[in-house]
Order: sequence, then C-alpha cells, then structure tokens
Amino acid sequence: MTAAQGAFAAVAPPVPAWRCRWCGGPDGTIVLDLGEQPAADHFPRPGDPPDPRYSLRMVLCAACGLAQLEADPTGAEEPRGLEPAALVAQTGQAVADLAAGGFAHPGAVVDEHPSPHGGSWLPSLAARGMLPRADGPVDLLVDSLGMMHEPDQRTALVARASRLAPAGVLALHVHPLSTILRDGTWNALRHGHFAYYSVTWLTAAAQDAGLVPVGLWHYGLYGGTVVLAFARAGSTLAAGVPAQGVPGLAAELAAEAAAGVADPASVRALQRQVSRSTAALRAWLDEHGAGTIGYGAASRAVALLAAAGVTRRDLAAVVDASPAKEGRAMPGGEPGDRVPILAPSQLAMLRPDHVLLFVPDLLDEVRRAYPQVEARGGRWVIAEPVPVDAEPDA
Repeated sequence: MTAAQGAFAAVAPPVPAWRCRWCGGPDGTIVLDLGEQPAADHFPRPGDPPDPRYSLRMVLCAACGLAQLEADPTGAEEPRGLEPAALVAQTGQAVADLAAGGFAHPGAVVDEHPSPHGGSWLPSLAARGMLPRADGPVDLLVDSLGMMHEPDQRTALVARASRLAPAGVLALHVHPLSTILRDGTWNALRHGHFAYYSVTWLTAAAQDAGLVPVGLWHYGLYGGTVVLAFARAGSTLAAGVPAQGVPGLAAELAAEAAAGVADPASVRALQRQVSRSTAALRAWLDEHGAGTIGYGAASRAVALLAAAGVTRRDLAAVVDASPAKEGRAMPGGEPGDRVPILAPSQLAMLRPDHVLLFVPDLLDEVRRAYPQVEARGGRWVIAEPVPVDAEPDA
C-alpha cells in the first residue's frame, strides 16, 4: 500500500539507531509516515530518468517532545524561493512588533540567519536605524523559518544563543506544530525540514540554552505562525518581563497542551489526514482534470501530488514565478509523464478552467496579478487540505 491508500495503519517506533536531534534520546514514535517520496528540492527536466525516492517519516521524541524528521538521505539544498507578498507584509509587521517591544531600536546591531523560504528582515530593520553585522555579538538576531533546516538542533540553537550580546535578543519565526495539527497540513513534512516546533518545546529548549522568553506575537501566514523573542537568563530584558510572564505565552502553552503537541496519539492524526486529502484531490482531478493547471511549485506540493499519484494526464502544468524552476517539472513522475513547470506568462495561453493553488497564502496576490483567469470564467481552487473553490469576493 501507499500513503495515498491509507497505509501505515500500524505505526512502529523508529529503528534502534535513531537519536533525537535535540536531546540525543533513543526513544520516539513515528507519528507520520509518507512512505517513499521524491526529494522535494530537486526539480528534474521532463525527460530526466525516474526520480529516486526516499523514506519520509516524522518522529516525536519521547524524552523532550521535539517532532522531527527521522532521516534525510537526499543531501540537497532547498532552492531559495521568491518572496511572496504575504511574507513581505508579515515581515513588516513583525519588525514593527519587535520595535514596539523595545527589541529593535536605532543604533542597535542586528544580524539574521538566512532561510531558503525567501526574503530578508534586514532592510526593514536597517530602515529603523539598526546596524547589520555579519559576525560578533549582536543586539538582535533574527531567524525566520531558518533553524528548522539544521540537522543538529542543539548545535543550531546554542550557536544562535552565543551570538547575543549581554542584552541581546533572539527572534525566532516558526510555523508551529499546533498550526500543522489544527489544519492537517501533513505535507509540511519534507526532506530538509528537520524540526517541527511547538512553542512548548521551544521555550523549554531555549531555557536549556540559557535563554528565557521575553516576547510572543502571532501572525496569519501559513495558517498561523509565531515569533518568539528570547533573551539571556539574568539579563535586564529578562528581568523586565512582567511577573505573570510574557503576555499570551501561558495561554499558548495551555492551548498546545490541549492540542496534544507532545502526545503521539494526537500528532498521529496527521496520518489520517494524508488519506483524506489525497483521496479528495484524486476525486477532484478525476472530475475536473481537463483544463486544470496548478500554481506554486512549492515543496509542500511535491508530497501531495506524489501521494495522490498525479501525473501530466491529470494536471496539465504547474505555473511558478521562480525563473529557476521554469522548464523543469514536479518531482516524482516518470519521464514524459511529469507535470511540467511553466512561467506565469503562459497563463494567458493556457486559458485554464481551474487553477489549483498549492500555497493558499498567495490567493490575494495571484488574483491581483492574473485577473484574466477569472475574467475568462476560470476559477481559483485552494488545493489543501481538500480542493475548495475560492469565493468570488475572497
């Protein structure tokens, strides 16, 4: 059986050689198993040989509660994506929130860890008078969706903590496990994404690295992301936290406990969502496939299409704004049967009846950019967790 057919009903513990990427513990539970999947960061030419496939599984550590990628034999680097308007807007708001919290002020020294998800916070921070510096201690260190790409999570967090000046702040922007569980976005699991953080885990791990939370903000990107600000324990910033703690943090921790972010049985609900969403996509394409294209050759679309067995016979093409992906194809298909990736300029020629959108956050942006889709009677369809037509006034 395949993941698309609802296999892996009995989920086994990881192999004995497994070790947690944070605490080194040997005990964990496989909570999500997508079987053999193509590497989501390698986009082949349409006629290239068949893509190799690799085991793709999420493990929940029994000792520290970190949800993580079991193994990654692919060794490839994720191609840097173009920065969507939704991410630009959130960056601006996050920088404003850091400034309002007193963590981003003129004359302070700032640096950031790069992320393959596109965009940089440095221009917005520099516009507020902060001074970028690539080495040495900094007053603010930003990491937006970057640390999850580090295989050794302890080394990654300790290294970030070591960059902080005595009164420095680490701002971590993450897509929390609680959001993934609530929305059933099982295809957030991919090679190269080594950790899936809960706020509960991050606050405990930060304390282990000598840091304490001093700020928490929520945003709407990807269904819900958070920025957590940490300062050195014993610093003036840490001492300035209200007696009742960081506003909103206690409620967040309580909500995560209720969601079961450290409970294998709760996290395993993602496995059931695999069958639901792939079956729904398969059924939708069987009914509407003719005249349908996709938009957004994102890594999250790779597992979805592969698990649903989607080929060029089901989906004529996927349009993507990244020039690096133009002329290539979605991973996972056979030569001649792969779904090709086309430039947005091809939309006018294709005249699709439906456009399956694989990154829901792009809906407003693509509607503004390509009004001809709906002007000619086409419909935007949000592809996940199950295909749903976008409302005309969305």
